[in-house]
Order: sequence, then C-alpha cells, then structure tokens
Amino acid sequence: MALAAPVAATACWRNGLHAVEAIAGSAPFRHLITPGGKRMSVAMTNCGPLGWISDRSGYRYGPVDPDTGERWPLMPAAFQQLARDAAEAAGYPGFAPDACLINRYTPGTRLSLHQDRDEGNYDHPIVSVSLGIPVVFLWGGAARADKARRVGLWHGDVVVWGGPARLRFHGVLPLADGEHAMTGPVRINLTFRKAG
Repeated sequence: MALAAPVAATACWRNGLHAVEAIAGSAPFRHLITPGGKRMSVAMTNCGPLGWISDRSGYRYGPVDPDTGERWPLMPAAFQQLARDAAEAAGYPGFAPDACLINRYTPGTRLSLHQDRDEGNYDHPIVSVSLGIPVVFLWGGAARADKARRVGLWHGDVVVWGGPARLRFHGVLPLADGEHAMTGPVRINLTFRKAG
C-alpha cells in the first residue's frame, strides 16, 4: 500500500467535487443491496465505461446504470489523469481505469473488511481518493481474520495498492461526526479500477 499526502490544490478538489455533483445528477447516489438482501449503508454511484453494482444476483460490473437504464456518466479526464498519476507514483505505470466507484459516507456509515475480486483480472492496481471529513481506513491481510492496521485518511489523501497486496482485505470504520469546508458532514471516496 502506498499512501500519498494531498496531491492537488484546493481548486482542483473543488472542481472534482463539482464533477461528482454532475455525475450524481445523471446517476443519483443509491444504497445498493447485497446478494444476501442487506442494504449497504454507504451511498454509491459510478462513472466511466463500467460501473460496480450489487443486487440479489451478485456483485459485478456493467456498462448501464440499472436505475436509469442509461450508460454511466463519462469519467472526467481530470479523474483519469489523477488515477494514472497516482498509480505511476506508486510504481504502477500505464494504469488506465475504466471504472470509478463513488462512495458517499455520512456519520455512522462504514465499509466492512472485504476484497476487491469483481474485476476481470488482478494485474492492475486500485487507486482510492479521499475527500471531505477524515476516516479510519482498515488495511488488513490476505485473510479476513488477519489483524487490520488502522490508517487515518484526510481530505486529498490517495491510497494505491496492487501487486502482491492487490487482494488484501480493507475497509473503513464508522465515519465520525465532522464538518469539512468543501463537503459538509460528508466523506466522498473515489475508487478507480480496471474492471474490463
């Protein structure tokens, strides 16, 4: 896992948040259902050629938003460049994401330890960008029972993992109450993957 300090100026993040608002205007945030029928606490949407979805049929990627019947919104060029630059800085040159999952956390929401196993192959890294109020990221091992390291993530932090660490378990603790000047009482996470 490579953890970078904030990699862009405030104006860049403000533009990124405006882009998230525009994406959510076309593909609104929603709480997906797990294959077991549980409602996820984190609200999600996607941009790019492929979007990650979950329902009673399972976890998967698809080109169409099941709620709107339309293709997912285009991934902004600035998002693509950010993901490429972060991956290259972490030792993964040539990363070309085709999926950006956008998670919206409100106080109390969490993401249980899990592996990212729904992509076409595991040769490509994962790039995760944190915006808004801070959160505690859980960086686990190869098995769910492995003790997870706790890492504080702040506005503008970028985490990249791949190679032997690509399938490590990870998640976030419940989001604490907070307020950020750019996002209010919310955390936004952008996760870039090569899924196709």
